[in-house]
Amino acid sequence: MDDELVAAGRYARLETRGRHTGLPRPVTVGFVEEAAGTLLVASLPGADWAENLYDDPRCRVTIGEQSWSADAEPLEGAEFGAAIRALILRYGTPAERLGLGSAFRLSAPTTNEEGTG
Repeated sequence: MDDELVAAGRYARLETRGRHTGLPRPVTVGFVEEAAGTLLVASLPGADWAENLYDDPRCRVTIGEQSWSADAEPLEGAEFGAAIRALILRYGTPAERLGLGSAFRLSAPTTNEEGTG
């Protein structure tokens, strides 16, 4: 079912690197597109994928046929609240604990003018 939701563009497949094993760890997450190439995502409390992003913010995102590398920025304060509200508006209230976990902005990594990043 998750593969179908990702293929349809309703959810994103987020691949983090395991903080203990170093192995790729995929998870299917809800998202809101903030701007082209920038997504907002949120976790429930204690989610391993969120802890992995705190340890290593680099990740891989797949939605439909598109896949790209991204860097995760933890959100706090008003940005955190706005992300949670946007996710609830998009998906309804699938989990009453959504606002108790972490929220991130996923953006394509920035590169310098020479493109060597």
